[in-house]
Amino acid sequence: MPLELDLGPAAQAFREEVRTWLASNAPKELIGVSADALQRGQVKGAREWADTLSAAGYMCVSWPKEYGGRGLTGIEVAVLNEEFARANVPRVTRGMGEWLVGPSIIVWGTDEQKKRFLPRIIDGTDRYCQGFSEPDAGSDLAALKTRGVIDGEEVVISGQKVWTSGATEANMMFCLCRTDQDAPKHAGISYVLLPMFKDGGESNGVELRPIMQPHGSSHFTETFMTESRAPVANIIGGMNNGWRVTMTTLGNERGGHATTQHVEYTKQFWEAVDMLKKSGKTSDPITRQQLAWAFSHVEIMRFQGLKLLSEVLARKEPGPAASINKMFWSEYAQKFTERMMNARGAEAMLIIDDKDGKYVADRWTSMFFQHRSSTIWGGTAQVQRNIVGERVLGLPKEPDPSKPRP
Repeated sequence: MPLELDLGPAAQAFREEVRTWLASNAPKELIGVSADALQRGQVKGAREWADTLSAAGYMCVSWPKEYGGRGLTGIEVAVLNEEFARANVPRVTRGMGEWLVGPSIIVWGTDEQKKRFLPRIIDGTDRYCQGFSEPDAGSDLAALKTRGVIDGEEVVISGQKVWTSGATEANMMFCLCRTDQDAPKHAGISYVLLPMFKDGGESNGVELRPIMQPHGSSHFTETFMTESRAPVANIIGGMNNGWRVTMTTLGNERGGHATTQHVEYTKQFWEAVDMLKKSGKTSDPITRQQLAWAFSHVEIMRFQGLKLLSEVLARKEPGPAASINKMFWSEYAQKFTERMMNARGAEAMLIIDDKDGKYVADRWTSMFFQHRSSTIWGGTAQVQRNIVGERVLGLPKEPDPSKPRP
């Protein structure tokens, strides 16, 4: 297992606090269950465990205390993640509400918006999905066409989104729409917190069409909005200022999971070692070399994550260095699952026939399918390299291929 670092007396005291609490409160029925499976409703007890964590102060822990969080430092968040992994129980969060919407409201929201929206994220009343990408506006997000028209005290939204993560479990969407059609490309965009349902429970003009993925699940949807309404007071950062708010959100998306990732991939690595040992494949020198490659990358991810998340959670707005983290973990995950498929050989091609007669990919094959998109969502690897080159290294902008070179 990875070397446990001496992070100082304060971090050690916090580690003991978390370890003691988990020893008394971790539900036995959830030992070995992943947070992903729990939050997708695949295992019973998700709501009860989330409520227990919230009551104990282990929800939205990086938020400032004045907004209902604990104001934990990046080091303390790293310790928290490690201790949950050590206890082998899922550290449930409030998902996108906790690590994308909440931080953006804290930076850009009015006092009234903070009082109204943040507590509803912490207690689980509001569950958010992301309404950013569109069929013609993926990596070029500023090309979005969804319209927002002001009608009195409401903004009326019409348009299409795609790859809407978590939409089937959400009741709120943080949605980008163009509220000034004549403004330059990156201007005229507003960041709106859109209710997906009306007060009576009927749809707020939102239609979801699940997108089937290769491993049999539908974690994304196509989303169609037809005159969906939200109060003007739900616009975060002010009218037509949505691009700047979006940069805060994307910075947290690309860098905010820095410690969670190393915990997840460390556990995944040792599970892979155990799997390959049982099948007798660790004697193969190529397999051993690939495992050594994976171990070193996970350790780099851990140290890189500690540094980055310490900056993010120290109330600094995430900078372009978050793109390095996004690029590193997404490319690692893609290569690791591909190499595990190769190491398993013919076994990796087997598909399980479940009780309903459906063909289901096993866990390792599902991860392989899942991570094919990791270098696309949240900003493609190519876009991240441009950001790092221009904003971190200070290189000139990439030449426009449509213009002749001097």
